[in-house]
Amino acid sequence: MTTTTPQTPAQQPWEPALSVRQVLGLERVRAGQPEVVAGAHRLDRPVRWVHVAEAADVGVMLSGGEMVLTTGVLLAGDEHRQGEYIRSLDRAEAAAVVLGLGRAFPAPPEVMRSAAERCGLPMVVLHRPFPFAELTEEVQSRLLRRKFAAVSLSEAVRTELTGLITAGAPVQRLLDEVARHAGCPVVVTNLAHRVLATAGERAAVDDVLRDWERIARQAGVGSADGWVRAELTCRGESWGRLVLCGYGGERAAGRLLADRAAEALVLHRMLAGDGTHAGTHPGAAAGSWDSWEEQSARSLLTDLVSGAVPARQLLPRARAAGLPVNRRVFVPLVVREREPARPARVLRRLGLPGLAAHLADDHVAVLLSLAPDQDARTLTAHFASRLRSEPDNSHAVVAAADARADWTDVPAGLREAQHVADAVADSAAAALNLPPVVRLRDIHLRGLVRLLRDDPHVQSFAERELDGLLRGPDQDLLPVLRTYLATGRNKSRTAQLHHVSRPALYRRLEAIQGRLGVDLDDFEQAASVHIALLAHDAQQG
Repeated sequence: MTTTTPQTPAQQPWEPALSVRQVLGLERVRAGQPEVVAGAHRLDRPVRWVHVAEAADVGVMLSGGEMVLTTGVLLAGDEHRQGEYIRSLDRAEAAAVVLGLGRAFPAPPEVMRSAAERCGLPMVVLHRPFPFAELTEEVQSRLLRRKFAAVSLSEAVRTELTGLITAGAPVQRLLDEVARHAGCPVVVTNLAHRVLATAGERAAVDDVLRDWERIARQAGVGSADGWVRAELTCRGESWGRLVLCGYGGERAAGRLLADRAAEALVLHRMLAGDGTHAGTHPGAAAGSWDSWEEQSARSLLTDLVSGAVPARQLLPRARAAGLPVNRRVFVPLVVREREPARPARVLRRLGLPGLAAHLADDHVAVLLSLAPDQDARTLTAHFASRLRSEPDNSHAVVAAADARADWTDVPAGLREAQHVADAVADSAAAALNLPPVVRLRDIHLRGLVRLLRDDPHVQSFAERELDGLLRGPDQDLLPVLRTYLATGRNKSRTAQLHHVSRPALYRRLEAIQGRLGVDLDDFEQAASVHIALLAHDAQQG
């Protein structure tokens, strides 16, 4: 189901290993007074196994990654065989050779030492007699314990992640568990290194994302720096990568953990794509990779709107998500949209750089990132026009704040756009003569009342003014009053919008005035009822 970055034959992804340096640091080995006489720069090579061999053609018996132990008894006196012995080990990709000094070689043989140095093969001599059986037993037991621990971790993680998937957990929950096991940030990217999801301690994740694209392209995969990568592949097609960033445990365990996490993400995607898994937002294709990008954008935009995280700290996440942030002008928008995935599709069709994400109900946040020489108002109007031209979408409301040249002003801009969008109710959008892009100056009194909707005095005023209608049996009168006031008391327009005759409308208006005890022809009384109705609608959400 998953594939990982190809490894050399000497090091399969599931095999635990000790480095040559770690083996030489074992207490039993130190008792033999080891000395590195060649290949000192290669001591971090992995040791997959320990093998005792004296034959000159030892290489044919190896599969790679072995630390070979020898006394050299069959090599003494034959410099050609000594050189060939080292070259044979190098061809077999042995990890190192350890020579026990004694009767055959009381001192390190120069031919073997120089050959090992040329090959880059670590060569170690033991100055004190040392039973090879003890070294073999020590290393093999450690390797087996590591392998058992890695496999146990792998199975535990696989069981846990599979359980989360079958319980309907969202992707973020899976990644949080992987980060908990890994003890380091976890990043999921597409094939272009664009960050789609992250997990782990927030400060550590931000450190990783600060210069993500350069780091991601240069970082090793499973090397000593602790970066472990697993490809996300389904039905023969690679669609992303999962990266453990700075994994501090055993390399074999890290590889297994990354593989299990990748398997879980692929399984999650397959189940969601078949329509059997919940967790994607309404309007998105279930399990599609686009929904992952939307989740990444949603997390970023939600944090910007809420102000829970300072905007400057969110810059690395924005940059890693593919949003241009250097020397840009930002246009905050909030769209009232029945199909939350539609604004993102329109952005892509227009080629506008930006992020779009479903926030709540029918609200979609959009953040455009434009070059300073681009006309922000024209492009925003073009976006709104294209959005409204979509099928069954002519009444979509695009609320905007003024463009921001400073990233730290973006949260306030998004909140302003959200306030404007909230102030324009769907029912009013059809009646009001709104521009394609609605701004703060366009909502006038409606916007002020929206801001004051939680004030107890405003709530009490609305209930008192509308009491006769709110308690009455004819609840269809309230929409008529709303349209009548929103159209500036235009009776013809109100009758047209409610599909009734003028005489029928007059009877309803008389009933409304009787219930409320007001004269709607009186400007002040009509204004009072209008304000109360705006407050009531704002309180109703």
